[in-house]
Amino acid sequence: MSPTISEIKSLNVAIIGAGAGGLVSARELRREGHQVVVFERQAQLGGTWVYNPGVEADPLGSDPSRAIVHSSLYASLRTNLPREAMGFRAYPFVSTGQPHRDSRRFPGHQEVLLYLNDYATEFGLTELVRFETEVVYAGLVEDGKWKVRSRRGNGVADDVDEVFDALVVCNGHYTEPRTAEIPGIDAWPGKQMHSHNYRIPEPYRDLVIILIGSGPSALDISIDIAQVAKEVHVASRSVEAEVLRKQFGYHHIQLHPMIESVQKDGTVIFYDGSMVLADVILHCTGYKYHLPFLDTHGIVTVDDNCVGPLYKHIFPPVLAPRLSFVGLPWMVHIYSTFYVYALVFIRMEVRHCLWLVPGSPFPHV
Repeated sequence: MSPTISEIKSLNVAIIGAGAGGLVSARELRREGHQVVVFERQAQLGGTWVYNPGVEADPLGSDPSRAIVHSSLYASLRTNLPREAMGFRAYPFVSTGQPHRDSRRFPGHQEVLLYLNDYATEFGLTELVRFETEVVYAGLVEDGKWKVRSRRGNGVADDVDEVFDALVVCNGHYTEPRTAEIPGIDAWPGKQMHSHNYRIPEPYRDLVIILIGSGPSALDISIDIAQVAKEVHVASRSVEAEVLRKQFGYHHIQLHPMIESVQKDGTVIFYDGSMVLADVILHCTGYKYHLPFLDTHGIVTVDDNCVGPLYKHIFPPVLAPRLSFVGLPWMVHIYSTFYVYALVFIRMEVRHCLWLVPGSPFPHV
């Protein structure tokens, strides 16, 4: 007789991060009977959807000793997907109809955070989360288990070491800025910053701003900041910024190719030879995958901002399924992808455990 799911040992699983990926992973793992602990370094759940008006002391994030500000949200941010595409399968992201909630089809970031809190409340996930607890080390130990070292609050208490059967990494990838290399920037007198540190347009009133990039943040911020800035210039490899400028009618948003160099007098020179005397260069150039806590003895690496080797962006084949990543892709419908990834991890774990049961129908898994 083939073994059943009930014969499978319940695993003790550590999840790093209580954002969308961590929450859906916690729910699905607990539904299968596993014991789950979610480590969250912030004081509340929600991950990247927790708005923080504060910014880094180092505007480009080049000082590794700085205090990390997790949030990269700007105050005006709205979803660029309709709410129908952002909900989990078991809990659709529908308008509640309550007067204090954002009922728009493309709601603001506050509504997404409220939805995640509703999801956690509905399925009793908050009780699984250790808030203000940062994972500072997660490494392989004997028998394929994982030692997780966590640090509570401001680190006054001693670090705590625990051993788990499996590890799910859901720490997000919108915190560590990736910036453009600009010749001459060390002598340039203007201000540089990354979109990670942009919150509201008012500090840029009457200034000449250059944004680098044409992704969602560059397009959003260029429109936001154009309401107060003297001039807005977008340095881009694509034509999206030009399309946006025409669509929204901000005629002082000007499109340029990428920056070739900058000069000591404040001049910014573009590859087509055009020049602008600018006050601020704003890097809307994306983020780095950052896994400083993870020790896989070199099996998993981050090379050229790519985490690998991973099967389907989830498992390192050598360590599957006891190490998984939920939430690495970014050009996807994130919530449905997170849900599917969580299911894949669980199904792989079931097949792995059944292989260990005598008479298993999966001898080659």
